[in-house]
Amino acid sequence: MTNFLLLSAAARRLEGKVAVITGGASGIGESTARLFSRHGAKVVIADVQDDLGQSVCRDLNPSSTTFIHCDVTNEKDVENAVNTATTKYGKLDIMFNNAGISGVVNPNILVNNKADFEQVLKVNLVGVFLGIKHAARVMMGARKGTIINTASVCSIIGGGASHAYTSSKHGVEGLTKNTAVELGKYGIRVNCVSPYLVETSMTKKFFKFDDEGVGGAYSNLNGVVLKAEDVAEAVLYLGSDESKYVSGHNLIVDGGYTITNSGFCIFEQS
Repeated sequence: MTNFLLLSAAARRLEGKVAVITGGASGIGESTARLFSRHGAKVVIADVQDDLGQSVCRDLNPSSTTFIHCDVTNEKDVENAVNTATTKYGKLDIMFNNAGISGVVNPNILVNNKADFEQVLKVNLVGVFLGIKHAARVMMGARKGTIINTASVCSIIGGGASHAYTSSKHGVEGLTKNTAVELGKYGIRVNCVSPYLVETSMTKKFFKFDDEGVGGAYSNLNGVVLKAEDVAEAVLYLGSDESKYVSGHNLIVDGGYTITNSGFCIFEQS
């Protein structure tokens, strides 16, 4: 029994850590909140979806999980989410800037609306900027911490999504690299995770998926469909001490999608 308890404790890779997860009420954020909680972290879920966020907290340990309303385009909201973590749990070890929107699907730049374009950048890029800023504010004093940002395969390729979404995710990767350089001297690591299509409510709406869902989209890796839980596992790695010397990295979770051109390949494609 003693050996079993020791093994269980060792398997909890975030024991004693405190995390803030924006967009933590659904999709990748929710899966990450649940996984972090199982691994011993105290979690602050920051989202605009109040009912969903509170529901996730009720499912998890109420003594170690907190929901706070947070619009990531509002600096006071982001500041408050970070302050909630430090006030309630005493510190902040992990900031997961995950909140994002897909925006309007319109491939014709001539009829793209400026306001729609700016709104996607406000949520997906400015929201990440604010999350990094306020996480760094409290992590600098501790001389440690890890910041993780949700980017996308659209951070390194073109043609996979709208102009606004692709621009925002390229920006997230650039901001990740720049802040990793600045914050390294404080012992703070900054990375991003870039998933391929994950079947969430946002992607279903954006791509108008039918019942076949993302399984019908092009994939280089047969027999596997990417789930939100798989991305959460990648975030867990970046948030844990197992990645203690990884910073400025874009961890691509795409089954090899971005390394091949499906339209021109010498290998037989199934």
